[in-house]
Amino acid sequence: MNLLQVRDGESAFIESVPEGEAGQRLEALGLRAGKEIEKVSEMPFGGPVTVMLDGRHFAVSYGIASDIIVNKERSCL
Repeated sequence: MNLLQVRDGESAFIESVPEGEAGQRLEALGLRAGKEIEKVSEMPFGGPVTVMLDGRHFAVSYGIASDIIVNKERSCL
């Protein structure tokens, strides 16, 4: 499932982030495989998605959020 499929207020574990520059920027912020994130909110009409990681809020674009693969349960990476 991707981040867009997670309900607001629910947590999930990141399985993968997109490759390339977008993925490098996400990893620089700490969003990387194995980390638990909480989806805070999703703006309507393809607006940004806000997540919380380690007590910090981040906004990612709708398109990038659709490329962040997550799982509700921790997987063995």
